[in-house]
Amino acid sequence: MGVYNVHERLLPGSRDELGALIDRLAGGDDALWPHGAWPRMRFDAALGVGASGGHGPVRYHVAAYVPGTWVRFTFDGPRGFDGFHEYVVLPAGADRTTLRHTLAMRARGPARLTWPLLWRPLHDALLEDSMDGAERALTGTVRTPARWTPYVRLLRGLASRLGGR
Repeated sequence: MGVYNVHERLLPGSRDELGALIDRLAGGDDALWPHGAWPRMRFDAALGVGASGGHGPVRYHVAAYVPGTWVRFTFDGPRGFDGFHEYVVLPAGADRTTLRHTLAMRARGPARLTWPLLWRPLHDALLEDSMDGAERALTGTVRTPARWTPYVRLLRGLASRLGGR
C-alpha cells in the first residue's frame, strides 16, 4: 500500500529563521519537535547524515541533510515501513516561508493495517503539533492551535496505560 502524507504551514518569517528550527531538531533547544506531548526525537549523534535514532517505537536514520533547508529520515522501523519522512523549508514570498513535512512509504505486512488504524492518526496529530511549535517559535503564539480528535485521545490514553507516552 502506498502512503503519501503531507503537512505544511505557511509562516511569517525568513527561510533562515525557519531553517534554524530544522537545524535544532533533537537538540536541547528543539522548538520544532513537540517533545512535551510526544516521545522525544533522539539520535546517537548530532543531526547529520548517518545519525540513527527516532521517536518512541518509530526508528530511522538521517539519510540526507542540507542545513537550514532540508532533512530526510529513512525508516528502520516499525516493520513494514519502507520509505522516508522529511522536513523542508520553502520560500513563499517576502517574509513568508512554508514548512512542509512529507512522509512517503510503502506499507507492507502488518503496517498495511497498523498504518491506517494506529500510526496515521497519531502521526497526523504529532505533525500538526509540530507545525504549531514552528509557528509559536516564530511568532510567539499559534493562531489556530491543532486539536486532537477523540480517536487520537483514545489511542494516547491506551498507550499511556501500556507504558508509552
